[in-house]
Order: sequence, then structure tokens, then C-alpha cells
Amino acid sequence: MKLKNFIIALFLFAHTTNAQNAIQRLGEDINYSIEAQITASKGQTPLWLNANRYGMSSITGDNGHLRVRFGKASESDTTHKWRIGYGTDIGFRYNAESSVFVQQMYADFAYRGVRLSLGSKERPMALKNQELSSGSQTFGINSHPIPEARIEIPEYISITGKSDWIGIKGHFGYGITTDGKWARHYTAGTNYSKRTLYHTKAGYMRFGNKDKFPLIFEGGLEMACMFGGSIFNNGKEQKLGQGIRDFIEVIFGTGHDIGETVYKNANGNTVGSWLFSLSYVGKDWEIRTYYDHFFEDHSMMFFQYGWLDGLIGAEINLPQNPYINTFVYEFMNTTYQAGAVYHDHTPEIPDQISAIDNYYNHTIHSGWQNWGQPIGNPLFTSPLYRNDEKLNFNNNRFKAHHFGISGTPIPWLHYRLLYSYTSNLGTYHTPYLTPKYNNSFLCEATLSSPWQHKPVLSGWQVKLAFGLDRGAQIDNNTGMQISIKKTF
Repeated sequence: MKLKNFIIALFLFAHTTNAQNAIQRLGEDINYSIEAQITASKGQTPLWLNANRYGMSSITGDNGHLRVRFGKASESDTTHKWRIGYGTDIGFRYNAESSVFVQQMYADFAYRGVRLSLGSKERPMALKNQELSSGSQTFGINSHPIPEARIEIPEYISITGKSDWIGIKGHFGYGITTDGKWARHYTAGTNYSKRTLYHTKAGYMRFGNKDKFPLIFEGGLEMACMFGGSIFNNGKEQKLGQGIRDFIEVIFGTGHDIGETVYKNANGNTVGSWLFSLSYVGKDWEIRTYYDHFFEDHSMMFFQYGWLDGLIGAEINLPQNPYINTFVYEFMNTTYQAGAVYHDHTPEIPDQISAIDNYYNHTIHSGWQNWGQPIGNPLFTSPLYRNDEKLNFNNNRFKAHHFGISGTPIPWLHYRLLYSYTSNLGTYHTPYLTPKYNNSFLCEATLSSPWQHKPVLSGWQVKLAFGLDRGAQIDNNTGMQISIKKTF
């Protein structure tokens, strides 16, 4: 459906019978939950007890939270054209960056396959296993969600009619970061950003129909840009452009940053990924390979410098058995970054060499992080592990091997195992003298009540986890974590 038609439909929404019915259903299918989590560690929190939890864990070794959630998913009204969803998720935390944190607060207005989403909401990764993957490089699940207004097609809709051989999905939105006050405190007011604007967009296509043919190909492009707001250097504020022109420039990756004259780059901190996935769907099993190519600005977006960096993965979903359900392996390389030599064109030497991309860092903004955690993949070491009042990434060149296994031996017990090995080189600007190696491990078991038919015992869930790090990159950390959750 065209965007114009959706806007017209949204404008007329409040005057239709469907709207009245949707409003009447707001009190139906509401889910409530309360969760308590405690982490106790020797050293800092191990990587996989902290990472890929939408920022709700903490680097501090001993931490915890009490989390209260309620909401209604717009997908629950599957039989209706107009659907409304909403949610609120508040955490009361200790030894974290904020004692009270509004993790989610959003409203969704959906018409058929198109949705207007407003607010802060946890959103899944594209073309990755949410439980076992190390994480997407652009839009991951590692940091707190950023409040955003977006038009989206969250699930594939067919553009080939009932045959459903080709589907599309994607989104387009603008948001604003909320970590300025915390960043000022963490950096002691030396170098941080505040009220930074945030633009995201993505488009994906699916070729194939698993009900008719076993091969499925998916591909897409994700892009984002941080721009505008204010930057602070040693207490001095400098406001960045955030007019209509800036909002348009970040869509196309044009313009330039403040202070640039002869050597101009794009407006803001632009990042993105090309994603590809090929699946073979068997009768009761599936194997999928995928690729995530990350780029900064334009230098590695296309093929001028070669795609030597990226995340290559394989996911195998096995036939039903009591031991292993899913296996994931990923190899990730970020050491190239278009090369080690950078040169802007000059009258004497007109050749342009746009290398040293310096992934996740930026000369003006605080980099591809939110509340100190990488927005993308957590194997880019979080600045918080250094605890040195700086929000830049000092390790963005590494090679990694990552493994994930999950299974459900009995209906009320689910487990997952994660192991990551990284060889870290620092950055081009500040390389390590020798590589720093790191090993991170997680063992997690989720126990659900086996007596779900009894109202008093139904809805309970206990999660026990053990994690450790060994190596020079984030030192040696050992921790335990317990979560107790009740869903109503």
C-alpha cells in the first residue's frame, strides 16, 4: 500500500466504525508481567550476562532491577484491518546508569500491513536468531531503545498477489537520544552529545515461498544517522544543524558536518549494513546462511574498496529432539575498514583514499552507542568496560568466532549456551602493541512452571545463568544471574 494512502487512512481513522471498534478493544488481550533480576559478579559483569538485553543489564559487577510491564500487541487483533497496540515497561534498578528507567513506552496504529509506531520500543534484529546470534552490526538488541516515530511494514507483505513469491518490509523514522544527562555525568562534562537526533531506515525483500519451494532468499539494506543536537567539549556547547535541510540531507547521506570546508563528508554519523540470507527449508528442519556487511559513510557501502569485513553466519534448526534444537555459528572480521591509509584530495595529489573508517566512532558525535552500550554488535567492546570517562570505542578491529546452542530437553526447561572468542587489535589510530584475546561464555537455563493448568502456579518463569570472561580485552570476570518473572 502506498504511503499516501496510509496517511489518508490514518486521518480518517477516528471517524470510522473500525476506529470505534479498535478503541473498544483496547482493554482486551492485555499482558502484564513483573520481573526481578539480580546479578552478582567477581570483577565486572561478564559479556553475555550483559549483552543483547536491550541495555537492561549493567556493566557493574553487582546489579539488579525490578521490571514492571504491561501492554497490548497490535498483532493480537489479527482479524481486523485497524489495530492498536501500546506498551509501558519501567525498570527500578540499582548499580546501573539510572535508578528508574522507562525502557518502553509506545503506541502502535496499524492498518492492514502498515504501522505507525510512536515511542520507545524493543525491536528485534533482522535476519538473525534473537537468542543465539552475537548481534546485528547496525540495528542490534544490545542497547536501550531510542524513542522514535516511524512508518513501518513490520512483516513481509506480498507484492505478487496470492502466490506470495515476493515480499517486502521495512521502515522509515526519526528519533532523539535520551542519554545526555547521563553522558555528562559519566564523562565529567568533558566530551559528550546531548539531544542527538536519530534517523533510521531499512528495506528488505524476500524471494520464495516455503510452502511451495524449499529455497528462500532475503536481502536488505539498513541505514542510520545521528545528527543535530548539541556537542560539549570541556563544558563548551556547540549546537549542530537540525533544520529541515538537515532532516533531508541525512536521508540521502549528503551535506557535511559543522566546521568542514574543503574536505567535506556526510552530515552526521552515518552507518549501515547490507544483509543477505539464504534458507533451505526441509520437512522438519531448516538450514540458513547469512551475511552482514557493515559500512561507515560511503567508502565501504559499495564495491570500491572490497568487502573484506563482515559477519558470516550459519543457523541450523534440527528435527525435534530432546537435546539440541538450534545451532548457530558466526565469524566476524572488522580489521580491514577500507585500509590503513587515508588521504583527502588536494591540488597537488587529487587522488582520494577514503580509508580508516574507524567503525562505531565519529569525530563529532559520541559514536554508535546509546547509554554507553553499542547500538549494534556487542563484540565492539563497550566503552563502559574501560570506566575511563570516555565514550569512544578503543577496540573496533577484531576477528571473532561465535557459537550458540539452544534446546528444550523437557517442556518446562529451555537452555542456551554461548561462546565467543575474539582476537582484538584496537583501532588504526591507537593499535594494541600485541593482540588482546578474549573468551566469553554463557550457560543459561529457563524453567517454566510444569503446572500451568493450576492458576496459582501458571505464568511463573525462573532463569538461571552463569557467565565468564577470560582474556586481556575485558579482563577476567565471573558472574551468576537469577531472574524471576510472573506473567498475568
